[in-house]
Amino acid sequence: MAEEKTTTRTRKTPDDGVAQEIQRVTDEASEQGFFGVAVDPTPNENYTVAGVTQGAPTPETDEKTAAEARRASFGR
Repeated sequence: MAEEKTTTRTRKTPDDGVAQEIQRVTDEASEQGFFGVAVDPTPNENYTVAGVTQGAPTPETDEKTAAEARRASFGR
């Protein structure tokens, strides 16, 4: 006799801390748009011609912004 197949619709999600933590991390990644950490919190506009000519800080041109980008790349 063949084994009964289950899907997420038929299988109950475990009610424990592990399942909840996995769901939390998955939801966080969905909100962020990808898995991992944002490595450069600098607004994209700062990299445009308008941003550069107005002196908008980027990690390449500003020590404070570079430090923020470094911290973000380590997930801090």
